[in-house]
Amino acid sequence: MSAGTGIRHSEHNDGDSPIRLFQIWLKPSQPGGEPRWGNKPFPKADRAGAFVPLASGRNALGALPIRTDAEVSGAMLNAGSETTYSFHPGDAAYLVPATGEIEVNGMRIEAREGLVIREESNVTIKALEDSEVVLIVTAA
Repeated sequence: MSAGTGIRHSEHNDGDSPIRLFQIWLKPSQPGGEPRWGNKPFPKADRAGAFVPLASGRNALGALPIRTDAEVSGAMLNAGSETTYSFHPGDAAYLVPATGEIEVNGMRIEAREGLVIREESNVTIKALEDSEVVLIVTAA
């Protein structure tokens, strides 16, 4: 969702099961613009073992568009598996396991704890439990 020149928004759960969500705010490259909203499915199987762009201002194929130099990605990691993410020079990141527990370059991160990453060329993420991970990469 992009508020742009203004948007009315309300969140509610239409289902019978409890829901947990992340609300992540990114500063737009330019103020204003037409308000926008979009959604699409990102099946867990497509994110198995690797980061898949979910929303991007960097023209990532298949991602929802956003108006900033950033990318929001997600991955599903099975316990014991690991993946590496490489950053472009000047990028910073915020990494959070939505579920599970991970280790990032040897640092243990529990579900819903966030990690700010700066001045790294890459990180290795190991799943200590089955984990769903969200990664936001932006220009520092």
